[in-house]
Amino acid sequence: MKHHRPRLKLRGGWLLAILSAITATPAIAQTANFGTFRLSQGFEPEKGIFSGYTGGSYSLSTVSSRDQQKNPCIGYADPTPDYVMVLEKPFSRLKVKVNSDGSDTTLLIQGPDKTTIRCGDDTGKNKDASVDDSNWKSGTYRIWVGTFNPEVKRNYTLTIEQL
Repeated sequence: MKHHRPRLKLRGGWLLAILSAITATPAIAQTANFGTFRLSQGFEPEKGIFSGYTGGSYSLSTVSSRDQQKNPCIGYADPTPDYVMVLEKPFSRLKVKVNSDGSDTTLLIQGPDKTTIRCGDDTGKNKDASVDDSNWKSGTYRIWVGTFNPEVKRNYTLTIEQL
């Protein structure tokens, strides 16, 4: 007597959907236009200085229209964040500032929980953006540097200071 293995019959493409889900599930990866960096308590000032350039037509208000302080999140950038910042421990206070020699820049920082948002625009009389805030939890932050108008390319230096 010949034994037959039962065949699995899936209708409507379920097998293809299951296989696609299994093979297409990547490890959680954080990508950034200009890189990923890690900061620990008491980091050397030069470890918090980075350079990049703006550009793009992705409205940062798509990420969030307002931050936790009710500041508007404005500007245009690339959909991919410029930097991924990993804080290895909580920081009581950090200042993140952009220097583009006075161009009209904006800043959006999305926290590890994706709902903690910090946004910056003009800093005093300067058109460059900054965020000076307290209670930074450990984890991964996504940072976008934008411009007030879309598709404007400006070189900048991003500086992170522990205060």
